[in-house]
Amino acid sequence: MQKHNPAGTRTLKTQVLIIGGGVTGTGVMRDLALRNISSILIDRKDLNAGASGSNHGLLHSGGRYVAQDLETAIECRIEGDILKRVAANCIDDCGGMFVAVEGDDEEFANNFPNHCQAAGIACESLSSKEARKREPSLSKNIIAAFSVPDATIDPFRLTLENVSHAQQLTKSTYLPHSEVYGFDIVDGEIVATLVKDSRVGELLRIESDQVVNAGGAWAMKIAKLAGCNDVKLLYSKGTLIISNSRMSRGVINRLRLPGDGDILVPGGTVSLLGTTSATIADPNNIHPNVDEVDRILAQGISMVPALADARFIRAFAGVRPLLMTSNDVGDGRKASRGFALFDHEKQNLRNFATVTGGKLTTFRLMAEQVGDLIAKRLGSDAKCKTATQQLPSGIGVRWTEPGFSARDWYKRQDPTDRILCECEMVPESSIDNILKEAPGSEVEMSLKAISLRSRVGKGSCQGAFCSIRVTSHLYDKGVYNSDSGLSHLRDFVKERFKGVRPVLWGPQVAQMELAEALHCALMGLDNQTNARAKRKPEQNGSKEDL
Repeated sequence: MQKHNPAGTRTLKTQVLIIGGGVTGTGVMRDLALRNISSILIDRKDLNAGASGSNHGLLHSGGRYVAQDLETAIECRIEGDILKRVAANCIDDCGGMFVAVEGDDEEFANNFPNHCQAAGIACESLSSKEARKREPSLSKNIIAAFSVPDATIDPFRLTLENVSHAQQLTKSTYLPHSEVYGFDIVDGEIVATLVKDSRVGELLRIESDQVVNAGGAWAMKIAKLAGCNDVKLLYSKGTLIISNSRMSRGVINRLRLPGDGDILVPGGTVSLLGTTSATIADPNNIHPNVDEVDRILAQGISMVPALADARFIRAFAGVRPLLMTSNDVGDGRKASRGFALFDHEKQNLRNFATVTGGKLTTFRLMAEQVGDLIAKRLGSDAKCKTATQQLPSGIGVRWTEPGFSARDWYKRQDPTDRILCECEMVPESSIDNILKEAPGSEVEMSLKAISLRSRVGKGSCQGAFCSIRVTSHLYDKGVYNSDSGLSHLRDFVKERFKGVRPVLWGPQVAQMELAEALHCALMGLDNQTNARAKRKPEQNGSKEDL
C-alpha cells in the first residue's frame, strides 16, 4: 500500500485521469469523450511538450518501414487513410516520393515496389524526368523514384482540436504544468494521483476511477512511480532543421533503409529536413548540436542540391520512446516503431494502463485501444467513433495554420488591428482570441504557450521582433502587470536561441546580431535583475544562455 495526503492538498474528481498532453494523450481524451466518458488531462509542461511537438509532421504512407517493419508500415497506411478522411483540417495531402541517387543500393530500390505491395501501399514507378517534373529541386543523379501517398499533418493543431472537441462533448478538463509525483494505491487500485503545479508548487490530489499513462518518453518513469516495472523503453534522440522557405511540393524520402538526413517534409511555408537517431540514457535536457546539423545537411544535399544554398532558421530535437525487446542492441534505427498497451494487471494494478511507442500517424489507433480497455473497465459498451467521426475545427485552435491569421486579417480589413508578428502576419486579434478560446489558456499565458497555439516566433526572425511586440500587447491588455512578463519574454527568447545556435551561418548570423541588439541592448534581457527578480535561484541559467 502507498498512501500520500499532504496537508493543504486540493482535491479534484473525474472518471479518468490521463497523464501526458501529447497527441496520444489528447487522442485518448477525445476517444473517451465520444464514448461519453469524462476525463482530466494533465501534462508536466504543456501540450506537445515531448515528441508530439518535436517531429517532422509527416503523415506516413508506411513506405519508410516496408523493408524492415511490415506491421508498422501497414498500421501507418491504414491510419493515414483514416486521418485523411476525419482530420482533413489538420492535413496537407501533398503526396510524396522515394528517390535513390547514384551510389545508393540498386537492389533495395528494385525491391521497394514489392515491399509496398505486401503492405498494401500504392506505389508508382517514376522516370527521372517525371520525378524532377514533380519536384524540380531533385538531384539530376536520380537512379530510381517512386510516388507514395505521404502527407503532412499539423501536430499542434491536432492536439488542440482533440482537447477542444473533448471539452465540447463532456466535462473534461486540461491542466498544464501538472507533474505527477506519487500515487495513493490501496488494495491494487490507484485511489488518487498526487500532482504538483510546476510553476508555483501547489499540490493537487486527483481521484479517478481509471488512470491512463500516455507520458511518451516519460511513460516508463511514470509507470515505475506506480510500482510497475513492465514498461521498457529505449530513448532515441532525433534532430531536424527548418528552412525559411518551402523547398518541395511534397515529401521527399531517400530510397534506402532509414538514416540521417533522408526526409524533406514541407510544412506550410517552410521545410523540415531530418532526422538523426542517437540512443540516449535520459530524455530530459536534450538539444540539437552542430555535428548533427552538418550530417543532416550533407545527406540532404545529395538528394536535393538546392539545400546547399537554403537559409535555415532553426534546429530542434526530440526523443522517440521506442519499445525495448529482448533482441534490442540499443540501436534506435533498428527498434520497432510499433506501440504497446500495458494493462498492468500482472503488476497488481486493476485501474492503471500505459500506452507508449508508436508514431504520430498511429496515435488514433493507440487511443482507440486505450478507449476500449477503459470503457470495458468502467462497464461501458460504447464503441470507438474516432475512425468515422469528423474532427471539428474549434474557434480557438486555427491559429497554428500557416497563413490563417493573415487571411483572417485581410478579410476583416480592420486598420486598428495591429500586426504583431510580421513574418507570419499575426495580428493583435489572434492573440486575444487565443487568450480567450484556446485549450489550456491561462490567466497569465507565457509567450511559449501562445507560440504553441499560433505562428508567433516561427518565422525567419525567430521571435526577434514579435516577442517584444506580443509582450507589450499583453502588458497593455493587463495580462502582465509585473516584471513576470519580462521573465516570460526572456524565457521565450532563450528557448528560441537554443534552436538558432546550431544553424548560425550566412544570413542567419546577421539576423542573430540584430536580435541580440534588440533583446540585450534595447530590452536588457541579459540583465540579471529585471527578468529574474521573482525566480528561484535554481531556475536561473548563466548569462551566456541568452
